[in-house]
Amino acid sequence: MTSPTTLATGEARTRLHELTVIDVRTPGEYAGGHLPGALNVPLDQLQRALPDIRHAAERGEVLVVCASGARSENACRTLAEHGIRTATLTGGTGAWAAAGHDLHRPEGAPRATWGMERQVRLTAGTLVLLGLLLGLVVHPAFQLLSAGIAGGLVFSALTNTCGMAALLAKLPHNRPRATDLDNTLEQLRAR
Repeated sequence: MTSPTTLATGEARTRLHELTVIDVRTPGEYAGGHLPGALNVPLDQLQRALPDIRHAAERGEVLVVCASGARSENACRTLAEHGIRTATLTGGTGAWAAAGHDLHRPEGAPRATWGMERQVRLTAGTLVLLGLLLGLVVHPAFQLLSAGIAGGLVFSALTNTCGMAALLAKLPHNRPRATDLDNTLEQLRAR
């Protein structure tokens, strides 16, 4: 199994023309701003895209990006398990924008959805408050909902995974249209 390399934003920017950039965020996050030339293959669609990513990797280095670097590291591990050599962008698109580099926002793209981290914070906070409120008003056992969410957040931090994000990624506003993913896969094949 090969290990992913990491590229700092400056190095990635100077090499952008020679890299195949794959953004593993949800389509809404991608539409909100992505590296120039990046192709959107959401993390949960990675298995479907393996043959096309392998094809692109045979022709040059593949840079995998997400918002902060956590999802891209997971994607790099998956790709490495299939013998595909990859690199990840240190700090993700957040670090890219913080370094003053432009993010591409396509004209006519649908209104961007919230980033996955923000969606998780809203959902977790709402469920904790709901559990506490129902525990006070209906029955104390509802406080177990808040405890369950807290336990999930601790587990998420310890394992650098997020079950809630995986569930939220399945919501319609976070799903790619089939034609968008097919077009992306066709672009990967053409490289």
